[in-house]
Amino acid sequence: MAVTTEAKATGARTELPEVPDPSQVAPTDARALSRVFFDRLAHLEEGTHEYQYARNTLIEMNMSLVRYAAGRFRSRGPQEMEDIVQVGMIGLIKAIDRFELSREVEFTSFAVPYIVGEIKRFFRDTTWAVHVPRRLQEARVELAKATEELSSRLGRKPTTKELAELMNLPEQEVIDARVASNGYTSASLDAAVSGSEDGESVLADFIGAEDMSMELVEDLHSLAPLLAELDERDRQIIHMRFVEELTQAQIGERLGISQMHVSRLLNRLLGRLRQGLLTVR
Repeated sequence: MAVTTEAKATGARTELPEVPDPSQVAPTDARALSRVFFDRLAHLEEGTHEYQYARNTLIEMNMSLVRYAAGRFRSRGPQEMEDIVQVGMIGLIKAIDRFELSREVEFTSFAVPYIVGEIKRFFRDTTWAVHVPRRLQEARVELAKATEELSSRLGRKPTTKELAELMNLPEQEVIDARVASNGYTSASLDAAVSGSEDGESVLADFIGAEDMSMELVEDLHSLAPLLAELDERDRQIIHMRFVEELTQAQIGERLGISQMHVSRLLNRLLGRLRQGLLTVR
């Protein structure tokens, strides 16, 4: 059985092959089959049964990309692999929603950076209590391995010099990595503070709270002049898509244009804004 769809752009009827268990499709077959589904997806209307079928099938067929990318992070921390895979799935879905066959690149090449980026963002946001330079984050992992190896071999805690020789690093970098390790975990805000006068004070009483919206404020501040340069219709499209959260089809109905036209306009607008932000930064 096949799922029949209608491509509005050409007026021709096309068929999507039925895939009983997309998650079991071999990676080599998934690559070729994905092109068929992406081709059809570009002509389908968001929200329809056919659109959801095509999109969901693409997600399930390409789950092997997530497992492949997640495997590179097995030694990065105590997080369960299931959590890492779930985070990688977010990157896969973003890649599917943004991929276009006209890019003339393989979907695998396009998707893996999205998946890996999402996983790295997960580690950055959930693993380290404070921001630490990447080289020191990596050195911390090597330091832990070297310390365990030398402790087992020597029967005692290794010196900085011994660690530096094994890691092939200057002693100062070993010291920096050790200091950076202090940023890997944090104390509970409810932890009691010893020596306080009332004996009941907790850490939260002595420190400020992190304002998670500051980065957003900076982004909006940089974006404001770029939005002001757009004409009225372009600003209206941005507002409908990201403020009112309308689908491309709904935007097309309001403006009296096709969904494909809306998609092209959005891609052009987002590309222009993205380039503008990169220039500002």
